[in-house]
Formats: sequence, C-alpha cells, structure tokens
Amino acid sequence: MNVLFLHQNFPAQYRHLARDLADRPGHAVHFVTQANHNEMRGVTKLVYQPIVPSWSGCHPFTVEIDRAVRVGTAAAEACRRLRDRGVRPDLIIGHNGWGETLFVKDVFPDVPLLCYFEFFYHPRGVDVDFDPEFASIFSDPANLRMRNAVNLLGIAAADWGHTATRWQRQLYPPEARRRITAIHEGVDTDRIRPDPQARVTLSRSGLTLTRADEVITYVARNLEPYRGFHVFMRALPEILRRRPKAHVLILGGDGVSYGSPPPVGSSYREWLLAEVGADLDLGRVHFLGQIPYENYLKLLQISSVHVYLTYPFVLSWSFIEALASGCLVIGSATPPVLEVLEDGVNGLTVDFFAGQALADRIDEVFEHGDRLQHLRVGARRTAVTRFDLKRRQLPRWHRLIDDLVNRRRPR
Repeated sequence: MNVLFLHQNFPAQYRHLARDLADRPGHAVHFVTQANHNEMRGVTKLVYQPIVPSWSGCHPFTVEIDRAVRVGTAAAEACRRLRDRGVRPDLIIGHNGWGETLFVKDVFPDVPLLCYFEFFYHPRGVDVDFDPEFASIFSDPANLRMRNAVNLLGIAAADWGHTATRWQRQLYPPEARRRITAIHEGVDTDRIRPDPQARVTLSRSGLTLTRADEVITYVARNLEPYRGFHVFMRALPEILRRRPKAHVLILGGDGVSYGSPPPVGSSYREWLLAEVGADLDLGRVHFLGQIPYENYLKLLQISSVHVYLTYPFVLSWSFIEALASGCLVIGSATPPVLEVLEDGVNGLTVDFFAGQALADRIDEVFEHGDRLQHLRVGARRTAVTRFDLKRRQLPRWHRLIDDLVNRRRPR
C-alpha cells in the first residue's frame, strides 16, 4: 500500500503512524512537508516552500485564508511532482490547519483523504474568552468566523477526519462530526514508563535529584498563559514557602505557541519573574529551557508532583506522557483534561485560576505517607489502557485506514 502524508513540520503528529507503516512489508510512505532536518527510515520526503509575502493588501480577516491558499497550492504542486513520477497513493493523510490538504484532491481525485481537524474556533465558551487577564488576538467573532473558513473548506475536501480527543471533535459543527473519528496518536508506554532508579543532574548547579527528593515539575512547549504558566508562577512563592525542601523544574521555551505575545522585548518568563521573582528562592527554581527528549523523560520519572494547566484547548502530548511515566498529575479542571483525568482516581484536579488551591493540592501529595502512590498507578493504567501505541492505538489507526482504503464508512 502507498500512503502519502502532508504536514508542514515532518513528522509531527504522524511520527508513530508513518514509522509503523514504513516498517511494514509492501508499504511505501511519502511525506510532503516544508524544509526541516528530520529524517525517518523508509519515508521519502518531498519538500515544498510556499511563497508568502511579508505584506498583503487583503483584509486582515482574510490573511489566514490567503496564507492557506498559498500553502495549499504549493503542497498540491509537490503532489503533482509525485504523480508525474508515477506514484499514486492508496490513501492521503494530512493536517488541515494550514491549508495543505485543500487542493490535494485536485491532483488525486479518486484517492481517499483523511484529515486532522485539530481545533474549531468559538468566540465564547472555549479558549478565547477563558482568561480575562489576557485578551485573545482572535477575540473578534468575525475574525474567528473567517479563521474557521479553512476548517470548513478542509471538511468539504476530505473524505474523513480525525481529532485527538472527543472534546475536540465536539467543537466541530454536527454535520462535520458525522465524518470525524476521535483517535489519539498514541504513546509508546514501553519506552515511556516509571523508573524508580532515574536520576537527573542539573548542569548549571550540579545538583542531582531522584524520586526520593521533593521535585515539582512543569512542562510546556513554551511558557505562556495558554498553558497556565502565569498561574503556576504566581503560586510558586506560597508553594516554596510551604515546601522548604522542594525543587521546581520548569521545562519550556520563551516563544509563544498560542495566544497573545508578551510585552515587547520580553518573554512571559521574564515578565513573571519581574512580578514574583523577589519572592522566590531562585536556587530552587530551575528553568531548563528545551532539553533532549531522553532527559525530558527522566525529568518525568523523578517527578513527585507534575503540574499541568491549560485553557480549554488542544491537549498536550506531555500530559499523556506524564501519565505513562507514573507521574502524580495535578491538572486543571478544564476540557479536555477532564476527559482523561479523574480526581482521586488517576490524579488530582484543581481550578485553573486557583493558585492557593494548587498549593493545597501539592501539600496533599507530600503530606501523604506514600505520596498517593495509588494515583500514580492509576495514571499509568490510564495511559496503558487508553493510549498505548502498539497494543491499542495503532490497531485502531489501521482499522480506520483499512475502512477508508476499502471505501467502507468508518465508525
């Protein structure tokens, strides 16, 4: 079987599926993407580069549509080059969000197209109006409606869709949900697992930490309000006052993945340190930036308490990886966290904005004789039973693929 993937940042969400397909005898995998240094055994990359001008004369609300058209036409041209080489896929799988899948059916009209529909925007009740402190750059309902235009065009072009969680699926209009399967990418729970012997040595201080220490962890791609960084930082003075032996390991970059940017010339880390830094013991607060993946896994394995806060938005991979590592997760009581995390069963929940309650819950963990080991066991069980890559998710992906290739309507 020939499978063609499209995603601007190879391999992204499709790394597990693309690798699995490429390793199967009789399969050929091609991946249309923008330039990067990533490679994968058995996967042929085709690079496209959209021409996006630095300034456009179009209406501000149609900038995203204009960019999506440029991305989509460039991706389609890469598909034409593939077709001209005699390659015809049996299935096309791609991320709809940036327009890459919009025109691929014009190149391969008879090939089933499965699209990742990650997020459908709403002016109220989801992320945009969630946090009154930070006005969203997309707070204008008309702007959001136009941002959904690419979503809707992608739905019209696709034969079927997928989302990572049921909550993300529910954000789409009813007529779209009928052609979307909620299916997570999966986590390799054989590789990502508890390790009581794990150790982390901090390069700057030389300090070595293990599971015997009081270690509070926080992880995000970038340290920003969408992932509750401001709430966590403002709670830290009280947390550190109560836990004089605790060390806090904060992993994440200074960029912005979602939402509004910080004050000009600054980062949210710098901005919040200016606000609360004088009240912190900075010898116990360690900003690690972005670190190699294996080091990140060790960080999860030594964690005593892992804090995961998020607006109602796309669920982070790190959240499921923390569960698989047997972390004691304290998560915000927001969707889609609550789709996975059950208070007192596989973790603890807290109101997103309640820094005092977060400090209370951290105390609850450390003051318990075995640091609530049964919740760690529950976290690991959730990851294995619901998100395990090899034994659960990949078989589900292959059933979905088989249905589409054989022109059957998926569940």
